[in-house]
Amino acid sequence: MAPPLDRRNFLRGATLAATVPLVSSLPSWQATGAPRMLATGGETGFGLQAPAAWTVQPFPLKDVTLGGDGVFAAKRRLVLDHGRGYDVDRLLQVFRANAGLSTRGAVAPGGWEGLDGEANGNLRGHYTGHFLTMLSQAYASTGEAVYSDKIRYMTDALTEVRDALRRDPAVLSLPGRFGTAAENVRGSHQYVDLPVGVLGGLSSVTLSAWVKPTHDGNWARVFDFGNDTTRYLYLAARNANGHPRFALTTSGPAGEQGINGTAPLPLNRWSHLAVTLTGTTATLYVNGAAVGRNTATTLNPAALGTLANNWLGRSNHSADPVFAGAFDQTDIWSRALTATEIAELQDKPAAQSSAGPGDVASYRFDETSGRTFADASGHGRPATLRRTWGAPSHPGFLAAYPETQFITLESMTTGNYTVVWAPYYTAHKILRGLLDAYLHTGDDQALDLATGMCDWMYSRLSKLPAATRQRMWGIFSSGEFGGIVEAICDLYAVTRKPEHLTLARLFDLDRLIDACVAGTDILNGMHANQHIPIFTGLVRLYDETGEQRYLTAARNFWGMVVPSRMYGIGGTSTAEFWKAPGAIAGTLSDTNAETCCAYNMLKLSRTLFFHEQDPAYMDYYERALCNQILGSKQDRPDAEKPLVTYFIGLLPGHVRDYTPKAGTTCCEGTGLDSHTKYQDSVYFARPDGSALYVNLYSPTTLTWAQKGVTVTQQTEYPREQGTTITVRGGRATAFDLLLRVPAWARDGFRVTVNGKAVKGTPVPGSYFTVSRTWREGDTVRVSVPFRMRVEKALDDPAVQTLFYGPVNLVARDARTEYLRIGLYRNAALSGDLLPSLAPVAGKPLHYTTPDGVEFAPFFEGTEDPAHAYFRRAEPQVVFATTDSGVANPARADGTTLLDEVWAAAPFTTKPALVRHVESTVNAWVAEGLLGAADGHKVVSTAQRASYPAGPPAASS
Repeated sequence: MAPPLDRRNFLRGATLAATVPLVSSLPSWQATGAPRMLATGGETGFGLQAPAAWTVQPFPLKDVTLGGDGVFAAKRRLVLDHGRGYDVDRLLQVFRANAGLSTRGAVAPGGWEGLDGEANGNLRGHYTGHFLTMLSQAYASTGEAVYSDKIRYMTDALTEVRDALRRDPAVLSLPGRFGTAAENVRGSHQYVDLPVGVLGGLSSVTLSAWVKPTHDGNWARVFDFGNDTTRYLYLAARNANGHPRFALTTSGPAGEQGINGTAPLPLNRWSHLAVTLTGTTATLYVNGAAVGRNTATTLNPAALGTLANNWLGRSNHSADPVFAGAFDQTDIWSRALTATEIAELQDKPAAQSSAGPGDVASYRFDETSGRTFADASGHGRPATLRRTWGAPSHPGFLAAYPETQFITLESMTTGNYTVVWAPYYTAHKILRGLLDAYLHTGDDQALDLATGMCDWMYSRLSKLPAATRQRMWGIFSSGEFGGIVEAICDLYAVTRKPEHLTLARLFDLDRLIDACVAGTDILNGMHANQHIPIFTGLVRLYDETGEQRYLTAARNFWGMVVPSRMYGIGGTSTAEFWKAPGAIAGTLSDTNAETCCAYNMLKLSRTLFFHEQDPAYMDYYERALCNQILGSKQDRPDAEKPLVTYFIGLLPGHVRDYTPKAGTTCCEGTGLDSHTKYQDSVYFARPDGSALYVNLYSPTTLTWAQKGVTVTQQTEYPREQGTTITVRGGRATAFDLLLRVPAWARDGFRVTVNGKAVKGTPVPGSYFTVSRTWREGDTVRVSVPFRMRVEKALDDPAVQTLFYGPVNLVARDARTEYLRIGLYRNAALSGDLLPSLAPVAGKPLHYTTPDGVEFAPFFEGTEDPAHAYFRRAEPQVVFATTDSGVANPARADGTTLLDEVWAAAPFTTKPALVRHVESTVNAWVAEGLLGAADGHKVVSTAQRASYPAGPPAASS
């Protein structure tokens, strides 16, 4: 998400033979028309057929179970527990408030999901969508009813919200000071409209109201009578100092004649406010006591003339908050009540007091339904409950704020998130959550809500000129729409409504699409996460339309990010934006790698792989999943927050923040999603069942109904260097098993079936195929030897990050300058740097340098200060701990002699290494970069040294 920089009763489904899910871990589709329900063995199966364009297809989450007690299971358990226990009424609070419904005493989560959050809470509702997706994935993965029950409760509530938004507001009654009262929930934008001219011609007046404020917003009005911001009279619950204030003016704020109270009204308690005005004297009363007097008042209601706006709870100044709280007995008299009469109102309703009900207007707020409040004055001046935005919402609209956010965006030319903050982004999150609820649990209300939202968006966007849409989608932050195109395409595959496909195309951002189709990199200076999910949507548009430009744009875009804008952990962006390609070391900061970016790059990589089985997509997937995504989740439980990162700072000594900003951020939302779908890309299959791709080594069990087998991996990867795969089924079945050979796996990737080596040469960055007819109990052992290696920053090769196999290792050290680390001192013939480090007993994947710096897996969610990058320092030429006594020379570009020597690894034998050292030394001597005597010392040292064994050499 892009704030400016200050800033699913559906039982577990019976599996359908030869059907597989759509994107986002969806169950599988029907070919055409509306989806149909299928019943098998008393259970209900439900799904949608994958697009014909996909050459491989994923499996539903329910068909891939995550097992073991490793890092994936542990991290997921934390989020499952969080979702199991969280009170979803808190998420529904902002929706119910917006609709003027009871919030049931719930407190909104806060942060971005509340009215007091960043930018006035203008993104509220987004986190609820993420939470629905998390609950849906949790149910699909575990089958636990607690998750589907919560989904059903939420979709019931959201249906009630949508229905309420389609109607005029209705009174929300509660116990009052004397009987019942009317509450305007904060966020409802509701106020009471009094008849025009209610004050007309009065020279003396008393305003009296019992109020129970629930929020401390300054300048919230109790009474406000006026035409504009020039001519008005008001009684505010709070002024700029938080005290009550009465004022009237015919010349705007500068000409106000007023009185201020002396103390704030208490929140959530009944207070009586009154003001009397006669002659030149105005007196302000709080709870029966005079707290202020102005004896030089020259204005009165008559001087203001006939006023168009006569309100309880709303200000003529549009920036002022609507009064949040309750109104009870409210009266207007055409005279100034005495102090004794005001005091008498403290203990009885006006009708029972000596003053009697207000002779101008009197409202007891005894109504328990409808929107009209009776007038007891005898003048027949009923008041009406209204919303500040006017008429009810249009059909299908659902949000936690009014339609005005969408309407205002249409006229904006630049972003301002304090006015409009990405309403279509928030709509995407809600839509995606509802669609996931339907697809994973069969909740028909969720589908109805999702369909309504898209119908509403189509009715709005289809009427806009193309130029307006292009301008909107190009606006930073305010025009951000996230992955809405992907979600709409997925809904279209359910509904087959032509309008939905048209709607998806209305989000085309032509400038970006055309540039990427042409291979023109225009990403520098663009907000990363505003644009990444656009491309997953474009791939889905290609699936539904066959229009090649969409797929070409997405493929080319991916190559503009990976690797040239990618950090070692798989993340991208600096302070949410992209810099020039290749800028890595020069962009390291405390605000690198917004976690949403990795989440969305994973979705794009997965979706592109459905079309083209380029192993690079899954190499990236492993990198980002095993490092940034796993490492973004703190390793401790919390009932209140998911504890995931927003930014991941990559500067030396950075400490991860798992409670970013004020909470409920975009990255905490995608964090809920990420950590409940680890298994969604482990296995893919060809549509005809002829091949099974094993993309990730993960402790999982696949139920492959099409082939009548289960495929189980037993592994602790990435702590284990390989996996054991067992195929079980009642009958023999033939298919190819394609095992990913990671691009980094250069040292002895080996495969055996039932103990016998499989012929062939595994090639790093490819898939190794095992073709056979599989029988019950066949066992495949995949060995993936790790080696310690570095990756160099593209713009400064001396700035490096350390990997052991797929695992990024970070130095735990509180210093905030680059650590200077040497790694060649005991390198193995294979080039493995592991012998230069010492393992830490009892701590898997932890290593120390000779000077005591400890490296640990990035995926460990701790709050230790860490160094993801360090500066490589190899001052001496050393082989296998044998020091030559020669300083390690360097070229002008920083490449050292040892860099050139070890760049040729692996060496099959020591003599092979020595020969390479000798030829390298000779070249450096010839270039005048190394003296002949020193060169002789280097070669001699290489000959004397005894090298440690590295991983086994590759076998065929």
